[in-house]
Amino acid sequence: MFKKLMSAYITPLSPVPTSVKPALNLKIPVRAILFDIYGTLFISKAGDISLSKKESEISSTLKTLLVKYAANQSIKKLMHSFYLSIENTHKHLKKTGIDFPEVHIDRTWMDVLNFKNINIARNFAIEYEMIVNPVYPMPGLNNVLKTISDHHLYMGIISNAQFFTPHLFDLFCGAMPEHLGFHPDLIFYSFQHHHAKPSLYMFNKAIEQIKKIGLTPQEVLYVGNDMLNDIYPAHLVGFQTGLFAGDARSLRLRKNNPKCNALIPDAVFTNLKQLLFMLTNP
Repeated sequence: MFKKLMSAYITPLSPVPTSVKPALNLKIPVRAILFDIYGTLFISKAGDISLSKKESEISSTLKTLLVKYAANQSIKKLMHSFYLSIENTHKHLKKTGIDFPEVHIDRTWMDVLNFKNINIARNFAIEYEMIVNPVYPMPGLNNVLKTISDHHLYMGIISNAQFFTPHLFDLFCGAMPEHLGFHPDLIFYSFQHHHAKPSLYMFNKAIEQIKKIGLTPQEVLYVGNDMLNDIYPAHLVGFQTGLFAGDARSLRLRKNNPKCNALIPDAVFTNLKQLLFMLTNP
């Protein structure tokens, strides 16, 4: 549905190598792999789904976008209103007991730009996101997903995401996640639950489904690029953990965070293809 709109903004990207060394110290064989998306399966130029504030690099393109959608305001005012709307929504959701709130970004843009039509808001949100946070598949993504699926391992997603995020798979991999081998009951996007990582909410939801499938948490490997948002909560719920250290832009070691400074992941991957070694050397 959004493929054509997104395709106009495709810019090939390559990961920036890190100095981290790969490692594989899994406790027991893995029967399911759950993934983060941004910075793990997709290169994220901004480093995460959190929208970039580097206005100078993208101001010209954003001005064109604002003209296209008849949004008569400056970029500075736009960004102020945008982040203020998110902040207000977060405050409201925290009052309901949500520790790390997530917004619906299409509704945020409806509020900021006074759009009356949700579809127009979604189109704007997609174009804006593709401008400020260009993404591209990590090398070998399609082959890795197919090989994992062919080996009959369960695949899932726990990711901070918005409504357009699943469509990145359609754009770059030719199908939505459910048709690429991801189990529909093991897909958790933050916008659908109002909870964002590092909250344990989506991880606990995943545990419920993992048990229904007949697996134990320790048979699950969770792979992500952020020690706080990914490795820490995955470790707390009993998953084995894999740090993806394949791109310096998005790698978050969080060495100064007390929750992470003594935390050691069970595996470290510097490219996705290293996951396949795990299949032949459980």
